[in-house]
Amino acid sequence: MFIRSKLRQQITRPHAVFFIPWLACLTALMVSAFPIKADAAEANFDEIGMRVAKMLAEEHYSQHPFDDAMSERTLDNYIRFLDYGRQYFTQGDINGFYQKYSHTLDDDIKAKNLSAADEIYKIYLERVTSRIAKVKEILAKGELDFNSDKTIHISRKKEKWPADTAASDELWHRLIESEMLQATLRKEMADKEKAKKAAEKLKKEKDAGNALKGKTQEIEGDSKKVTIETGTTHGKKTEEKSDDLSPKEKILKRYDRILKNVTENDAEDIAVMFIKAITRSYDPHSEYFSQSQYDNFRISMSKSLKGIGAMLSLDEESGAAEIQGLVVGGPAAKNGELKIKDKIVKVGQGKEGKMVDIVGEKLSDIVDQIRGEKDSYVRLEVIPADAADPSQTKIITILRDKVDLKEQLASADLIITKDAEGNEQKIGWIYLASFYSSMGDGQTSTTVDVQRLVNRLKKEGVDGMVLDLRDNGGGSLEEAINLTGLFIPRGPVVQSKNWRGDMDEKFSRNRYALYDGPLLVLTNRASASASEILAAALQDYHRSIIIGDKSTFGKGTVQQLRPVRTDRIPLPFRSQEVTNGALKLTIQTFFRISGGSTQLKGVIPDIHLPSSNDVLDFGEGSLEWPLVWEKVNPEKYSIVSTTPLPVESLGKASAARVGKEQDFVYIREDIGRTQKRIEDNVISLNRKKREAEVEGLEKRRDEQIEERKARYTQVKKKEKGLYDVYGLTQSNVDDEKLTLKSELSSEDTTGMKTAVVEEEDPEAKALEYPHGFDPYTRETLHILQDFIAIEKSAKPVGISANK
Repeated sequence: MFIRSKLRQQITRPHAVFFIPWLACLTALMVSAFPIKADAAEANFDEIGMRVAKMLAEEHYSQHPFDDAMSERTLDNYIRFLDYGRQYFTQGDINGFYQKYSHTLDDDIKAKNLSAADEIYKIYLERVTSRIAKVKEILAKGELDFNSDKTIHISRKKEKWPADTAASDELWHRLIESEMLQATLRKEMADKEKAKKAAEKLKKEKDAGNALKGKTQEIEGDSKKVTIETGTTHGKKTEEKSDDLSPKEKILKRYDRILKNVTENDAEDIAVMFIKAITRSYDPHSEYFSQSQYDNFRISMSKSLKGIGAMLSLDEESGAAEIQGLVVGGPAAKNGELKIKDKIVKVGQGKEGKMVDIVGEKLSDIVDQIRGEKDSYVRLEVIPADAADPSQTKIITILRDKVDLKEQLASADLIITKDAEGNEQKIGWIYLASFYSSMGDGQTSTTVDVQRLVNRLKKEGVDGMVLDLRDNGGGSLEEAINLTGLFIPRGPVVQSKNWRGDMDEKFSRNRYALYDGPLLVLTNRASASASEILAAALQDYHRSIIIGDKSTFGKGTVQQLRPVRTDRIPLPFRSQEVTNGALKLTIQTFFRISGGSTQLKGVIPDIHLPSSNDVLDFGEGSLEWPLVWEKVNPEKYSIVSTTPLPVESLGKASAARVGKEQDFVYIREDIGRTQKRIEDNVISLNRKKREAEVEGLEKRRDEQIEERKARYTQVKKKEKGLYDVYGLTQSNVDDEKLTLKSELSSEDTTGMKTAVVEEEDPEAKALEYPHGFDPYTRETLHILQDFIAIEKSAKPVGISANK
């Protein structure tokens, strides 16, 4: 079934968020082991920058030299990374940067000189410090009356930088005025909603005869506070006050946090960001990973790590790392001492020795200290969640081990319903969030996991399947090819071309498809790369009907991850190779077997469902410096069936339903408003105008909520017993007895134990989609049911009014 493994596994995901070391990257990577890694403190980033530029010039698909053009692109990228909203630098700063650096960066970088990064960042830090001081000055004066006719741009990414300090002052006055107005209106709305819910809850308790003794002294909802005071069954008075900060306090806290982050960026952070700017000058998906980023990258792909199995977040007030979740069966959960909401303040290595204070450190640095080799110990000094006094701490010793991450593994639903004639019908729905793969050990494979699900669904006798690739950003190219082979017989899946023009074909090697019944693939704008390879191949083979947004992401390039070596010792004399992170490098473009590329254009669905994604600035074409669309000769292949898929009749039936379905009516209205907002790109700073807009939005929202609640209640009543949905995970797929999806806990589906929600919101419950089917899921189910009916009867589907 599987294609032969390569030394390096190719990468097929869109780019990740830059410059945030602990975030999981959105790509797959090679299987070969890396050499010895260099300590971050020892890394020579001037040398690394030179090596990266040389690798790009020599090995990138475009074969473009690292010259003045790339110098200017690098500068563009670096400035964009720093000041995306064009609000900190002035036009004078920008002119100075381009005059000094636009045609010299390439020479400096090749000469192992990254001083420009520090020089620009120093000015950036000065501007951020100055602007945040201006924020505090504006807020201290309190001269924001919200009565002017001024406006401000919603997005400034294409606007001019302020001309000088005076223009910058005016811009920031408008920015803060907008933020204050928005925060004030938001708080008033929140207080109003909180007071409304509190009154409804109290009324419900009284109506049910369960009201607490005493009486409500005050229910006040204004921009300052919400206070609820009642007697208790014990006769004691309790007072519950909103702890929300005022709008002014929130804004000040936000900018203090920005300044703190910008100030705390060290030499490595700045250098890594600058080297990323170098790599992005070639295309959006070439990227440099520092060693710590690479380590996190490997974890994200293999879905496992070696550590304690805890999810952390920074507690802004204390600066400590707070436990948000524990991996079920992980070392911390087995240990039993660490609890959710505990705060870590110190970390120590081994069973005894020095403890290091981690309060105020970056989350990525804290994570690095807690992770470690299997069978090693880590000590955590924590403030227990139930501690009455923050000074009361305890030390917990945990033995590190391998931690498996279940949340993003393939899963499925078995939906048992009835067809138009009232006969039992079984639908398999497979969820795939990424094309994951372990790096070298073969223990983690998307294809193996999906194969297990398909086999179980076949065993249950499903009449059709849906492969849900929504928001699947890609991953391992090898896994995408192997997975395609589960649904087609032996044959080509994708073509690729390197910089020399050499063509290569990737084949599915299995003789027969594992599943050959009715199949739909559901995509959206965020379905990218490996997802597009799979969807395109199934479309070209006429094996599946593609449903979704007007197109997928449009990433048609292939990357490999290559070590960045800076040692100059000749290879035969090296005792150990030392690397300083890795370069994710675009080395090929891939093409459909029909000859076209998914680059920029993506995969066009056979049946389009309306979505706000269609009008958003999102996808490959919205990124900087994407590679161009190309076409090659088609590959020789045989479509699965000579009978055309019933796309036309299914599309007409779907369009008729979507035209009448109220949730899609709301979606189309949202599309229109979103389109207008993007085109106008301005927002008023006048309170009365904004309040009128908010009032209109609130009225529309409230009307929609009431309509949806009534409609969903009616649908749930009408469809009671029509759908039984069973959940299949990698943990229970082989169990003899099926488990209803509603009975699976969050721990069952994610493998993570998190804080328990104390009280379920009845309104949120009423607004849940019937059976958990969002509008796209429900419509896709209807399309599949029509598809199954056509397959059985060979007759065009009728437009059924009851769907």
